[in-house]
Amino acid sequence: MRTIGFKTAVITFLITFAAVSLALFAFRPVASAEFVLIAGFSGLITSVGVFAYSYNAYGRRIRRLRKLMEAVSAKKFDDLPQVDTESRDELSRLSTEVIGAARVMEAEYRRLMMLENYRKDFIGDVSHELKTPIFAIQGYVETLIDGALEDEEVNRHFLQKTMKNVNRLTILTNDLMEIAKLETGELKSHILPIYVADIVQEALDTLQYRAEEDGVAIHQEIPNDQFRVMGDRNQIRQVMVNLLENAIKYNKPGGAVNIKVSDQDGRVMVSVSDTGIGIAEEDIKRVTERFFRVDKSRSRGRGGTGLGLSIVKHILESHGSSINVKSVLGEGTTFSFSLKRAEKVSA
Repeated sequence: MRTIGFKTAVITFLITFAAVSLALFAFRPVASAEFVLIAGFSGLITSVGVFAYSYNAYGRRIRRLRKLMEAVSAKKFDDLPQVDTESRDELSRLSTEVIGAARVMEAEYRRLMMLENYRKDFIGDVSHELKTPIFAIQGYVETLIDGALEDEEVNRHFLQKTMKNVNRLTILTNDLMEIAKLETGELKSHILPIYVADIVQEALDTLQYRAEEDGVAIHQEIPNDQFRVMGDRNQIRQVMVNLLENAIKYNKPGGAVNIKVSDQDGRVMVSVSDTGIGIAEEDIKRVTERFFRVDKSRSRGRGGTGLGLSIVKHILESHGSSINVKSVLGEGTTFSFSLKRAEKVSA
């Protein structure tokens, strides 16, 4: 670009020199030797001035443009040099286009960096989650091979422990596949009118035994069992199961869970409240992150994968809704969401 600027200035110099000299000769067609020298000298002085101005002005702009392109190539988007985009010439338009391209590249670069960091974190989290049950299975199997298989007092116990970890791997794999399908749009939502009371009852039927084992009482507040919403039956049932399971898992002995359904301006609000351990204020924003656990030891001990609320978040987003969380540490947590109310039930 430096060469281009120099050539431009040289061409300007020659044109100016010729123009000034010809203009002076136009006034005196018949000129003496002295006049020729004066005309040439005047043309030279004028041309040198125009040359210096052109080379300085255009050269400076071209050098800034070159620095801008170098900064873009080096991905230094936070330190892009200023260039002239106000002048109405080709160089200004080129500078504007380069800046526009730089901003597009910056946005794409930051997006790719975010995805790369997310990929690294995700792989690290998955590896960590897989490592625990795999190592446990390996340990039990090696113990059985080393002789415990013949010991009837421990072989069944070790096999049961092995099966428990196999089941945990199965659940983890299924949850990961579920999230992948939700994020890529592969898992489609079949939106139809559904009864909220039926969904709640199906979730209760699934987890009633768990609540009884833990001594947790479950209460319902559904004033109208004819509440209908627009949603995918299987997906909304999964949302209710995941929320209810968490409410039981993180509750206190002798605690309670309250499921409430209410009508709010054409939408049906569903909330699941518990009297459990609660969530710290700084952790509330993270509860829907993959593998995030409020109480890691309790979650792993009960077979949790740390993916339940992440699945809930994605399902509700596909229904045009979101999960809301209110919690007081040591007192309990309330998860709530709303769905569009249905006017008619499909045949």
